[in-house]
Amino acid sequence: MKQYRVGIIGCTGMVGQRFTTILKNHPWFKVTALAASASSAGKTYEEAVSGRWAMNEPIPSDIAKLTVFDAKADMEKIVSLVDFVFCAVNMKSDEIIALEEAYAKLECPVISNNKEHRSTPDVPMIIPELNASHHE
Repeated sequence: MKQYRVGIIGCTGMVGQRFTTILKNHPWFKVTALAASASSAGKTYEEAVSGRWAMNEPIPSDIAKLTVFDAKADMEKIVSLVDFVFCAVNMKSDEIIALEEAYAKLECPVISNNKEHRSTPDVPMIIPELNASHHE
């Protein structure tokens, strides 16, 4: 089975941290890029979340040593490393829209945990229990 290369945008926040634990040892997804704000960029993930790790389990070892990218400045590098990204940023609404659209313009699919595109006509909202077939 193919394993998709994925990125987590907003990896240092609570939802981003949860993504790392959910994706640990996942059979379909391999985390190959992490991104957050400029203040976390250049640090290992372990350094970036030091003192603020909020999960009950330890930082996944295969993710802990990955270097965190700047979600805005390093978009092209991130896109080159992934098949798609999970987005869990905590920003103002207009900033989230701009960030997600910038990734989409680079032809990188964005799976967002944010509400900003729920009314955008060409952006599907998928709730697996209700409309799993909409991803096709």
